[in-house]
Amino acid sequence: MAVLCGSFTLCGLGPGGVGVGGGLLALEPGPDPDHVLLTDRGRTATLFKVSDQKPLGCWSVKHGQIITCPVVCNFETHEYVAVHDDKVLRIWKNTDINLDKVFKATLSADVFRIHSLPCGGPMVLFKGGGVRTLDVLLEAPQQEIENIISDEVIKWSEAFMDGQQPVLIFATEKDGDFFVYVQKLKTNSLHKYKLEQQELYKPLSFTAYIKNQIITLLCLYSNDSVYKVLIPLQQNSEEGEQILSKSQLLKLSVSGSVLKGTSFVVLDKDHVAVLGSLVAPGEESKECLTIWNTKFQTLQTSKELPLATSGQLWCYEEKFFFTHGKVLTVIMYKCETSSLAAAVGKHKDSQTPDVSSFVNWNTLTDEELVVSFQPQQSVALKSESKMTLRSKRNSIAKVQPDPLSVGQILLSLKDTSTTVLEDELRQLISKARMPDFQASIGCVITTLINRCKTNPKYYPQNFLLQIVQTQDLSYSLCPDLMAVALEKKDVHLLQICLQRFPDIPEEITYACLKVFLSISEACLQRIDVNLESVSCYIDTEFNNKEVKTEIVENGFNAELEQDIRNTKMTKETHLTAGGSFCPVGPQKAALLNAVLHSAYSEAFLLPHLKNLPAQQVVLFLRYLYYLYVKSSEKINTTLPGIRSPTISQIMDWMCLLLDAHFTVMVMLPEAKELLSNLHKFVRAQVRFYSELNKIEGSLRELQRLNNQKDSQTYSIEVLELI
Repeated sequence: MAVLCGSFTLCGLGPGGVGVGGGLLALEPGPDPDHVLLTDRGRTATLFKVSDQKPLGCWSVKHGQIITCPVVCNFETHEYVAVHDDKVLRIWKNTDINLDKVFKATLSADVFRIHSLPCGGPMVLFKGGGVRTLDVLLEAPQQEIENIISDEVIKWSEAFMDGQQPVLIFATEKDGDFFVYVQKLKTNSLHKYKLEQQELYKPLSFTAYIKNQIITLLCLYSNDSVYKVLIPLQQNSEEGEQILSKSQLLKLSVSGSVLKGTSFVVLDKDHVAVLGSLVAPGEESKECLTIWNTKFQTLQTSKELPLATSGQLWCYEEKFFFTHGKVLTVIMYKCETSSLAAAVGKHKDSQTPDVSSFVNWNTLTDEELVVSFQPQQSVALKSESKMTLRSKRNSIAKVQPDPLSVGQILLSLKDTSTTVLEDELRQLISKARMPDFQASIGCVITTLINRCKTNPKYYPQNFLLQIVQTQDLSYSLCPDLMAVALEKKDVHLLQICLQRFPDIPEEITYACLKVFLSISEACLQRIDVNLESVSCYIDTEFNNKEVKTEIVENGFNAELEQDIRNTKMTKETHLTAGGSFCPVGPQKAALLNAVLHSAYSEAFLLPHLKNLPAQQVVLFLRYLYYLYVKSSEKINTTLPGIRSPTISQIMDWMCLLLDAHFTVMVMLPEAKELLSNLHKFVRAQVRFYSELNKIEGSLRELQRLNNQKDSQTYSIEVLELI
């Protein structure tokens, strides 16, 4: 059983992101399980922390130079190894910045790829088929490298550890024939094989794994099939070139549709993931990421990818990595022990909704729909004979049906009323937690949001709030939820999402900030907003004044837009030079606090903040200045209350806004006093902390002298603090 879980964007591609030189060359594991190394088809390599979606380091070669093979990490020394311009080897550490000043060695032959193993160290594969460990190569960089493959061209390579022995395998092509080489470095033995030819079709992609001294080579062919080839490591060195026979492992077709695969990876002994284009008769092709069960020849789950991909797929630490449009997307997955019930979608925990995105429901008959979602029968019923089952057909029909599965609920969305649908979903949520419960709820929310898009009058605000508040969800599980909430200006739901979702993209965070700043105080006073982050410190004397207005859905009314300027001007009169009054009401302050708490990457958020209108920038800066003054009143610089902003969050956002709009702020008359107050307050604090630092040095000196003093002697010492 396999299931696709949440997804998120690791980084952008092209201008402002990685891959400026024409896309990604490769993705390799970093020194930590949560790190990956990205190499673009140009000059740059970037180290990313996956969980935070943040770059930890970026290195580039000079203009005119090109990185020609993926950068890898030497796990033994925690150094990085790269080759540019085919022959120039570079080695550097995390602390190095300029690659011109790091270790450099020019080799005697062109390098195809470097493979790094956690226990075996890096191995260098040359385009001529020669292999050297990095240590041996560094002893004499200009050593002669033998040419093994003659006119053949290397198409793919991979490295493994067989016990304590590193093994390298690579595939070559010459005049339509494909060959496989297996190199064992410690014994310096090399075996050459020829792949069994198949008329009209050729291999497009390779992957392999090793177990029990047998290499299992999987080949994705152009006839939409995956073939398996077994290569034993124990071979007689005197044997000549052998022909490898292959057997069909998987046919990439289901329900009349065929998957034209471009790349694939092995997940475990029973599952492979394939990235490609789904082709159905009479329909346009669409790109999909799929997981297949090779043991039972079934599709387990899939995800449609509406934007273009590069056809490359990488897999590390139960995560898929692939380019999707102009971003690098990460999708988490989970594989469990394969069983026939799970393979055909009848296991009680199987994730039918994921398969539903692949199957065209309009082409299925009613019988197929029922079978695809039929609950698993009891073991007792299965063991009975057909005659007994026929005799008991009437009694079985009287038994109460099992509760609807997630797949059946999603299927019922096509015709079921919203009342019945929400009742079924509430029953599902109230049940005990099950495996992949979060993924199921994410699918349900996505389906609800799709109905909201097709029917603008339908918006189950209270039900969505209940799900978000009671379940541990994330943005990647229901990416369209916040987009619809922004469209509806549902600020309460946006506030809860900002507080609970750990992986919100910077673009959505900016959109929430813009909505919070633009909506009027009069509208916000009639909206239910969580005020626990502001109730203990905000000055609300001028906010308690009642504003008469009608109650509208989501707290928005076009007739109230005229009141925004008047309301804002009224609030500004209450802001003194010392920042003693809050420039916004408690509702808006609580919403802005949710933004301050959200995680972000400065590199990705700053371009969006530059689009924020100047008046909103001034208002947000005034609120941040108010928080800054408030937090500085306490010795521990901590605001009271639950989910109150920290001093670091306040300072970081002030710096972000000033970086994005400094020129505008300097030229804007209404910002002059605010910037002056900020400058004076910060300068006073810098002087204060400077004096504290002087005392700290003296106290440390006193402590050092006290430690050196002999406790058995008596003395009087005079210390002068300068």
